[in-house]
Order: sequence, then C-alpha cells, then structure tokens
Amino acid sequence: MFDQVAAKPNRIRVCIIGGGGTGAAVAYDLSLRGFSVMLLERGELTSGTTGRHHGQLHSGARYAVGDRAIARECMEEALVLRRIVPDAIEYNGGVFVAIDDEEADRAPSFIAACLESGIPAREVPVAEARSWEPAINPVARRTVWVPDGSFDAFRLPLSFFAAARDLGATIRPFTEAVGLEVSGGRARAVVAWAAGDSSEERIECDYVVSASGAWAGAVGALAGLDVPITPAPGTLVAVRSRVSDMVLSRLSLPGDGDIIVPQRGLSIIGTTQRVALDPDCLIPHDDDTAFLLARADELAPGFSSNAIHAVWSAARPLSGRAIDDGRNLSRDFMVLDHSADGVAGMATLTGGKATVLRAMAEKAADRVCSEFGIDEPCRTRNFVLPSWRDWYAEAGL
Repeated sequence: MFDQVAAKPNRIRVCIIGGGGTGAAVAYDLSLRGFSVMLLERGELTSGTTGRHHGQLHSGARYAVGDRAIARECMEEALVLRRIVPDAIEYNGGVFVAIDDEEADRAPSFIAACLESGIPAREVPVAEARSWEPAINPVARRTVWVPDGSFDAFRLPLSFFAAARDLGATIRPFTEAVGLEVSGGRARAVVAWAAGDSSEERIECDYVVSASGAWAGAVGALAGLDVPITPAPGTLVAVRSRVSDMVLSRLSLPGDGDIIVPQRGLSIIGTTQRVALDPDCLIPHDDDTAFLLARADELAPGFSSNAIHAVWSAARPLSGRAIDDGRNLSRDFMVLDHSADGVAGMATLTGGKATVLRAMAEKAADRVCSEFGIDEPCRTRNFVLPSWRDWYAEAGL
C-alpha cells in the first residue's frame, strides 16, 4: 500500500489514453497532485510497446555523441528510477565494446561526449572487461564501462500503476478510446468501448492526455488532429541463457543489432529499425533473426548456439516524420499542447525512452497544471513506489 498523501483534491477530471509506462507515470503524477484521474488502455496494461522493449535502463551513453539532450535525461532519470523503483531494476553496469579499428578510434570522442553529458564513462583494459564478462569477444580492441542497467518492462510500470490507484486513480484495461468529443474548440469527453461487456460509454473530462506512444497519430485523429509521429518497429531475439550480467553494446553509432541486455535467465539481442504506417500487427522480417544472431556473435561469440526463447517486434514512437528508417529522428520527447491546433484541453506525449517515463509524465502534468492555473509541484522523484506485487495484492488476485 502506497502511504503518501496526495495534494488537496482539485476535482479536475483528466482522462489518460494509453496504459503503457508513460501513461502509468502520468496517472501517478497527476494523482499525486490532486487531480481526478481515469486511465484507459485498450488491451492489458503494458501490452503495447512498453511490454515488448529491451528493458534497458539507459545511462544515455548510446546517445551521447549524437543526441545530447536525451543522453543527459537518461542519466538523470536512471538514477531516480534506481532509487524509487529498486525492486524492478538490476543496476548491473554496461560495457561498450570496440571490435574493429574504426570502433576503437571512436573511444576518446565517445568518452568525452559521455562526460559532457554527465555520464561517468571510463575506458578499462580489455582484459579487465573480459574478467567481468568472459563472453566479450576476445578480439575486442577497446572497452568502455558505463552505468547502464536493466529493468523489468512489465513490473516497473506496475509500481506506478499501483501508486496511482492507491491515490485514487481509476485504471481501466481492456477499454478502448474510440472517439473524442470536441466542442467550442475544446476536448470535452472521451467515448470508450469496454471489451468486457461490449458496451460504449461517454466519459466527460476536463483534460485529455494521450500517452498512446506509437498509436498517438490514431488517437489524435479521433479529435481531428494530425500528430507528427513515426512508428519505428524493431525486432528483438531472446535466447535461453544469461550470456552476460552486464549490458553489452557495440562502440559504434547507434545501429541494428548492437545491444545485448540480460533479463533474468534470458539474454536479448536487438534491435533492428524500420518505419511502419501502422504499429499494429507487427511481425519480424524473415531475415531479422539470422541477422541479429550473427550480430550478437560478433559481441559475444557463441550467443547464437543458445536456444531461442522468443522473437518479436515492437514499434518505437518517434517524434516527427521520418524520411528513411527513422534513425535521423531524436529520441527526446515532446509534450504537444493542441490548443494551437484548435483543440484546447488536450496534450499528446511523443518520443522519449522508457528510462525517462517519469520525466515525461512530469512535463505532461506541468502542462495540465498550467492549463488550470494550479501551482502544485511535481513530487514523483521524492517517494519510493510500492512493489509491483501490490498491483495484484490490492486487487485481491
């Protein structure tokens, strides 16, 4: 049971669309600030991109060279999550591995970019790195330690959901937003369809937050909005072996198949990236599995000899319009206030990383407070969240 006290209730009704990590964090933040919150998710909680990503707690090192803003945010937020959701995180560190001369030549500029972003990266001798992680390819030229980690992509959001519910939020999985009523230039209600009894209802609200990730374009269209979002699917492969205890990454510009993340008794290699018009019904391309296993073997020889546990694809919600595979787009996040688009009382969260879900929620909640002239600061970095187990315990499951 989460025993923190919410701010004085303000009776302002906020409807959040999207039950992934970001939606969970927004529900918690707004509930803590005294808002009346209802969250709608068309499927099971975390059944979109949230439950299908790598589960990497990013230090930001991956983005330090080319995307300094999100690199700094990742480092700052990784430290916050480590403190407030400790039972969902494995703060195991990471090693960037240079396999060839070109990658080895990048080490000094990579370390400098990390340090400038507030990320305490340091080069370590290859022999030392291999003493930590014998799976690292013995031909490695250089190795750099960074404070990466991993987290359970399902359990971490459940801690936010449990806290939000304990503060009075209503969380409704299997309830899809199928319409948005706009009148007088303002969002007034959400039309929802409940899968349980196939019923449709009108939910009046004072503000709508779309935290629908790669589906933000479809949700925005319900209100006649054109939300600039690029669903960028990627494939991941999990094998039945914990190949390493640390996160292993290639010391190269972000590309396909360059990260191995340990997840309990599994290891996940990912990811590829392409652009899709529809984030639903994604399946891996035919050659993705062989490609990813071959790339994993370059980092950790013998990776591909392990039994495959699962292969899947999930869509990143990148802000903006992509002209190729989407790697030109920033991983930073945006809170789009739709007042300028003729729909006041609505905002959409786009972009970002799972590591910065709390910061994304803070900015969204700040926007809601500003809309109603409420001076209530964010306090979500202050409190340790309840265990993910509380989500089930309090529900009597």
